[in-house]
Amino acid sequence: MKSFATYQRLNTYIAILIFLLGSIAFYGVLQYVLLRQLDDSLKAEKQEISDYVQKYHQLPVIQNTKHQWVIIDSNAHTFANQKFRTIKLYNTIEQEMQEVRQLSFALAINNQQYFVQVNKSQAETEDLLQLIAILAFSMIALLLVLNYFVNRKLVNKLFKPFQKTISAIQAYKIGQKAPLQLPESSLAEMHLLNTSLNEMSQRIYVEYRSLKSFTENAAHEMQTPLAVMRSLIESIIQQNNLNEQGLNQLTTIDDNIQKLIKLHQSLLLLAKIENNQFQLNETVAINEIIIAKCEEKNSFIETKSLLLKLELNEVNLLFHRQLTDMLVNNMINNAIRYTPVNGEITIQLNKNELIICNTASAGSLDAEQVFKRFYKPQQQQEGTGLGLAIVNEICRLANWPIRYEFQNNKHCFIVQFFQKVS
Repeated sequence: MKSFATYQRLNTYIAILIFLLGSIAFYGVLQYVLLRQLDDSLKAEKQEISDYVQKYHQLPVIQNTKHQWVIIDSNAHTFANQKFRTIKLYNTIEQEMQEVRQLSFALAINNQQYFVQVNKSQAETEDLLQLIAILAFSMIALLLVLNYFVNRKLVNKLFKPFQKTISAIQAYKIGQKAPLQLPESSLAEMHLLNTSLNEMSQRIYVEYRSLKSFTENAAHEMQTPLAVMRSLIESIIQQNNLNEQGLNQLTTIDDNIQKLIKLHQSLLLLAKIENNQFQLNETVAINEIIIAKCEEKNSFIETKSLLLKLELNEVNLLFHRQLTDMLVNNMINNAIRYTPVNGEITIQLNKNELIICNTASAGSLDAEQVFKRFYKPQQQQEGTGLGLAIVNEICRLANWPIRYEFQNNKHCFIVQFFQKVS
């Protein structure tokens, strides 16, 4: 689910950023609070010394510990006001350099000035700060992990109806006997989506059925008058009372009716292919179809004195027999029609591709237009202009890429096979 992955990634990044900023702020506030506690402790020690001096007019007996010690200097020449600072000092008891919080102040006893420094080690404070920070970061990491899995489970649950809807839409085919019916959902948004899709599907289905019915009826109704027209024209041509001009006119009419019949059949075939009305579950020996079609069209090949070269391997495809027959037939017909007299046609077949090349009569074709309906080169006006369009639609249905290339003054049409049987 791309949307879920995007949401999960964005949610994780935002959560990490928030927790990171929160952790930094928490660490800074905690450090500030602990530092203030040290300062309060130093102030209390200063107050005790000052109170003792006021009461007894002498310095108290100082008992230093490894965490707190007092330095009194009577030889200092300058005396600053009360001052807090954090410095590194050598702890003689611990015998190491430590970071300490120091309070410096001046003290007067019997007209004698003293400079007092009360030092308190920050080792315990730092240890406590590190412990709290480790616990906080551990909790944050745990929250991030829990947030990830809870969100994953929750979003999967929320997206499940959406995935069912997507699967149902992907599985639905317009040619089915009923419109798409999506189930109701307890989620208001999904219920609205499914209802809207059901209504849209119903409208599409009704329009499709109407169009399909019209196409079938039109196809059936057109076949009869066309057949009658051809029959009457053939009957008139067989009569002996026609002059040459009348005979030529009737022959032209008959040719155009035959062309109209082919156009009608081609358009119907394209409509069926576009509506996926074929079951693609037959094993087809395409090499046998190519040989049969070449033998079938041998008279046309001989009439134009064409040289036909076949390089065929045995290839079986899982597709549709009739569509494969049409694919090969249209490609060979196209090659024969547009190859000049004494030209050459080459057909190569292997497990990966089918290549049909023929000698060109007037340069390259328009590669962007060649597979479009009713496309005809300017120098050629024969045919319906639907042969390669049908080939392209059949390849699209089979998921076989087809392309046109112009090589060594030859038109080449290349079909690549993906779903191979053997």
